[in-house]
Amino acid sequence: MAMSDFTPAHSAPAGASVHRYFHVVGTSVWVSEARHSDLWPAHFLGMLGDQACWGVDVPLGDDPADGAAVDLYSFFANSGETEWMVAGRAVQLVEWARTHRFCGRCGTPTEQQPGERAMKCPSCGLLAFPRLAPAMITLVTRGDEALLARGVQFRNPVYSCLAGFVEPGESLEGAVVREVREEVGVEDGDVRYWGSQPWPFPHSLMVGFTAQWKSGEIDIDPAEIVDAQWFRRDDMPPVPPPISIARKLIDAWLAG
Repeated sequence: MAMSDFTPAHSAPAGASVHRYFHVVGTSVWVSEARHSDLWPAHFLGMLGDQACWGVDVPLGDDPADGAAVDLYSFFANSGETEWMVAGRAVQLVEWARTHRFCGRCGTPTEQQPGERAMKCPSCGLLAFPRLAPAMITLVTRGDEALLARGVQFRNPVYSCLAGFVEPGESLEGAVVREVREEVGVEDGDVRYWGSQPWPFPHSLMVGFTAQWKSGEIDIDPAEIVDAQWFRRDDMPPVPPPISIARKLIDAWLAG
């Protein structure tokens, strides 16, 4: 899941001559080699090869691209995974700056902290860093079967791995066990880390695990899950697109 061609950074290196601008309109993106207005706030993202990448905050109503901006799901269809991750970084950092213009403690206008990804209050000194919400996602297996579910909030009618946000004071492994129990009524164990993926919908870090079924029959939480079933490798339902860590977990199991 590593962005192997991208190096995150807070400031552009001296002498960078090639630039790539990820213009953010709402939560959609369009990309160009020119910044269309110096009046729009720009946030350095890092280096994509020899390209200095920037996230540009385009005010609503001022988009000169005439509807060319697309949401991140659509952006993936016309880009590689690395560029998609950079676009997601742009959306998250632009939105963070938009929503932290004032101190949450005293209301003073904040200032970008030099050399650090933080907004600082010049009055009380409060630092605000970009928000990142850790979430676990796990593929639970039972022999030659995998437990997949359709979530209430899914945009498409696919079956995927079980996932959920980590709660305060909870370990990632603990979240795996709790979420599986809450969503489908199954007890699982042998929880093992698999990999991770930044997931900008809106500001998550998906941490992937595999787990083994221990006990229990499927009993879904209808507030979260539409349907959940055990599936064999030769009888799989529609699954998420390659953009997601869920699909990578499923593909790895199918190849095993």
